[in-house]
Amino acid sequence: MSTIIWDKKLIEKYNINGPRYTSYPTALMLSEQFSQDRIANALKTTGDELCLYLHLPFCHKLCYYCGCNKIITRHQHKADKYLDYLAQEMAMYQPLVKNKKIRQIHLGGGTPTFLTEKQLTRLMNSIHQHFTFAENPEVSIEIDPRSCSDEKLYHLRDLGFNRVSYGVQDFDKKVQIAINRVQDVDLIAHQLKLSKELGFDSINLDLIYGLPYQRPETFKKSIEQVIEMSPDRISVFSYAHLPQRFAGQKKISEESIPQPSVKLSLLEQAITQLNDAGYQFIGMDHFAKKDDGLAIAQREGRLQRNFQGYTTDGQDALLGLGVSSISQVNGVLWQHEKELPAYYKIIDDGQKPIVKGMALNDEDKVRAALISQVICHFEIDIEIFKAEWNIDDFWAHFAEAIPLLKPFIEDGLVDVSDKKLRVTEIGRLWVRSICACFDEYLNHGQNRYSKVV
Repeated sequence: MSTIIWDKKLIEKYNINGPRYTSYPTALMLSEQFSQDRIANALKTTGDELCLYLHLPFCHKLCYYCGCNKIITRHQHKADKYLDYLAQEMAMYQPLVKNKKIRQIHLGGGTPTFLTEKQLTRLMNSIHQHFTFAENPEVSIEIDPRSCSDEKLYHLRDLGFNRVSYGVQDFDKKVQIAINRVQDVDLIAHQLKLSKELGFDSINLDLIYGLPYQRPETFKKSIEQVIEMSPDRISVFSYAHLPQRFAGQKKISEESIPQPSVKLSLLEQAITQLNDAGYQFIGMDHFAKKDDGLAIAQREGRLQRNFQGYTTDGQDALLGLGVSSISQVNGVLWQHEKELPAYYKIIDDGQKPIVKGMALNDEDKVRAALISQVICHFEIDIEIFKAEWNIDDFWAHFAEAIPLLKPFIEDGLVDVSDKKLRVTEIGRLWVRSICACFDEYLNHGQNRYSKVV
């Protein structure tokens, strides 16, 4: 990505709410009026391989910025009970996927490294008991450096994990104190170094911009420290301050949060530094070394997006397990119960803990394909798209998008012709908003989404 000329007027104009499009339709559109019979059919009739996501909600401490589904506890035994129910849930899904192979597994949370070595072994044994693995599966886990010892890293490698993702957010101590996540840079540098020595195939590091007290000069130093550690992938997520939805965020002072222009300058800082360091800007919030699988997939036109973000696989073949997890398989989306007591009760009643879902209609599938193509590859070859989806007139089909796209075109964020729609380099910063022009559902709940930048 070349040097961007930052325009404050554009920042103010397009600093609007919008989905992240980890699915289309988004999870907000899922309905309780949903027949679970569709799930069985979707799982049975999908392809030969699936990806698994397991949600592990427990954390030892509350990070004030966090908007994830989590449970703060110091009681380790609560995870044992949860693993009991996860095993029961796996047994419920097993008959539906007995002929499928698992090519990717991802443990997210919460804090997956809340689990002890013994609990991690038990969890992986349950997965092996209930599912068949593909050859050389991708097995990844999100790590809180504060809850991961050297011994646990060795143990993860022995269990077959080959990808790790470290939550850092920022190295500046003032920011860390404000978000209640204090962790020393030397600890993280040590764990990344050990991960490389242990032979993990890919190492990711997460940062967040827009956190309290962040300034361009301090964030620049954090980016420099990240580059020095040389992870394979770097995520730079936008902080969404929604205290009305996430109680922990009420502990963050409104006055400490960077203004939109400052916040975008933090993103500018990250893009410029990471680009200069040789990282490929995958899109929105992801960067990867040019020899990493994500970067290669983008250059080859194979990049996808699902509820875990950018991926090389599993856009429509992701089975989620655990409290609050979301699945997307063969055109059907569904979500599990978000509250742990209710999750346990439904399983005790012998049912899958599904509370809402939806099946995509034909038009949903067309728009899902378009949005995925734009958000992953920043352009649409109109003739190819028309042929693939049997559309006679592209712009007649998406007529309602034309007036919505007009300001993006006028501001140089999108180029449009009869043959191609292309997001420009500066337009990539607002790709979520550009995709939203094709979203039939958006006007029903735009204020429930976070700001685009």
